[in-house]
Amino acid sequence: MAKRLRYCVNGEWKESLTTTCMPVTNSSTGEIMAEAPCCTVEEVNAAVAAAEAAFPGWAGTPVTKRSRLMFDFRAVLEKHLEELTLLVSMELGKNLDEARGDVIKAIEVVELASAVPVTMQGDSLMNVSDGIDTVMYREPVGVFAGIVPFNFPAMIPFGWMIPLCVATGNTFVLKASSQTPQTAMRILELFYEVGLPRGVVNLVTCSRKEAGLLLEHPGVRGISYVGSTKVGRHIYATAAAHGKRVQVLGEAKNHALVLRDANIEMAARTVINSGFGCAGMRCMALPVVTVEEAVADEFVSLLVQLARERRMGCAYDPQTELGPVVSAEHKESVVAWIDRGAAEGARLVLDGRDTVVPGFEGGYFIGPTILDHVTPAMSVGNDEIFGPVVCVKRVRDFEEGITLMNSSPYANGSCIFTESGLYAREFARRTHAGMVGVNVGIPVPISVFPFCGHKNSFMGDLHVMGRDGLAFYTEAKTVTTRWFGAAKAEGKLSTWEGTITRVK
Repeated sequence: MAKRLRYCVNGEWKESLTTTCMPVTNSSTGEIMAEAPCCTVEEVNAAVAAAEAAFPGWAGTPVTKRSRLMFDFRAVLEKHLEELTLLVSMELGKNLDEARGDVIKAIEVVELASAVPVTMQGDSLMNVSDGIDTVMYREPVGVFAGIVPFNFPAMIPFGWMIPLCVATGNTFVLKASSQTPQTAMRILELFYEVGLPRGVVNLVTCSRKEAGLLLEHPGVRGISYVGSTKVGRHIYATAAAHGKRVQVLGEAKNHALVLRDANIEMAARTVINSGFGCAGMRCMALPVVTVEEAVADEFVSLLVQLARERRMGCAYDPQTELGPVVSAEHKESVVAWIDRGAAEGARLVLDGRDTVVPGFEGGYFIGPTILDHVTPAMSVGNDEIFGPVVCVKRVRDFEEGITLMNSSPYANGSCIFTESGLYAREFARRTHAGMVGVNVGIPVPISVFPFCGHKNSFMGDLHVMGRDGLAFYTEAKTVTTRWFGAAKAEGKLSTWEGTITRVK
């Protein structure tokens, strides 16, 4: 029988009283690994109450102690890297290298969080007026809640959200993905093992109805969300209306532009890695490639050849390059998108819909799929599919290419492949995307820089990671001081403590 998972409140793992559970499947076999509880309203409220109760003591903990805890947390994540890698691979479907990268990216942000005694520093200015000084501090805000998707079960909650939130003195309630909850649960267990105080981080799994409580709960000061743009708009509007700070990372439809002077082979290999890596289930994939017509036939031919060479198989087989998608429902959705693309008139030059992996017939596999001659009018080239599907749009030149790319309502990432410094610079200046690659297929910044999507890919004014992340989880306080009763005399300043002599 599948094990029933528990939720965590105040450092204790509890059995939910709910009678409703959500299946957690092994994506490579289709077998149910576990059942995640749909926590009740009372259980979600208890998680917030625990975070509220823990906040004063944690916020008052010296920043150096919080920093040392993050160092210890990093060490335990490194120690359990392979265990966590296998867990990500089994419940999500990423191959082992991709799953390992998910965990390593979380570790990278924990490293940033451990520098909080430096990064959380404020500013000061002495003698802003006669005898008056001003200091600006950055202080923790309170309880934050995170609502996360299935596709990066380590990096998003324990990279983008929790490390900076906790290191700066806040407490947290995580609404983990019901499809891939075990990774977050195991990481939280490890966090408590290295000394995280009770109640600082709490974890629940639940439906949208119960998660909606977090948007209005008076004890929650901020919301961080990653998922669909439609849901994100609701979350942003509701949480902001209740006075909360909010960051929403939504959908993407990243485009690449391949010019005739590009290294065609390297561009094709890069598109293969970014378009089909993680089975396309990432917001920084390259699902659309705009190609100059002069090299389009050559590029598409090479793309098909390289895609056919991808080794498909069980996600946790070390030889696998392309594993399954996360669930049967998600597979149905991706297949429906491929059907729609063909019906809209795109040329299906590589079809992965009927892929079967011997020995893993119950897995949720979709082979690499390439749609050529996709036009701006086709929804398959405009809306997020979140699967191993690459659309090719043909353009006459650079101007038509960047105009087409910028017409997208999404602007997470964009890339150009060229050997021209002029075109590369012009592209970086004019593209609407927040993260830009020049001959780089996945331009995700390291953690000291913000992950900064634009347009419908992001709502809010402070992004995750980097200085934006630190600012989101802190608020500024300015203190202006003046002391009365201090007498100046011949270079001496008399104070209640004695005499300080200043040398002129």
